[in-house]
Amino acid sequence: MYTDKKRHILPKIIAVILIIILAVSLMIAASPSKELDAESISAIRDAVRRTALQCYSVEGVYPPDLEYLEENYGLKINTRDYIIVYEAFASNLPPSIRVVPSL
Repeated sequence: MYTDKKRHILPKIIAVILIIILAVSLMIAASPSKELDAESISAIRDAVRRTALQCYSVEGVYPPDLEYLEENYGLKINTRDYIIVYEAFASNLPPSIRVVPSL
């Protein structure tokens, strides 16, 4: 019995093309999230630094901790997605600020 082999191959080719398109689109979608995460970390670090500098300008000393900035200067931090390490060595020196994504 004669069967047309082209008809059996066409659905397989279409399926492979769709899988390739899906894989490429997933890779493209995942790539900007890393850039966005780096931009978010930089924005958070800059916001904390600016708020600490504002405190220094107003009060003459850098704040002792992040809670002070939140309570007195209205700083809002996304603690669910990021961990902020704020280390104040002395009241007249700028603090060390590190931001890392939460696990």
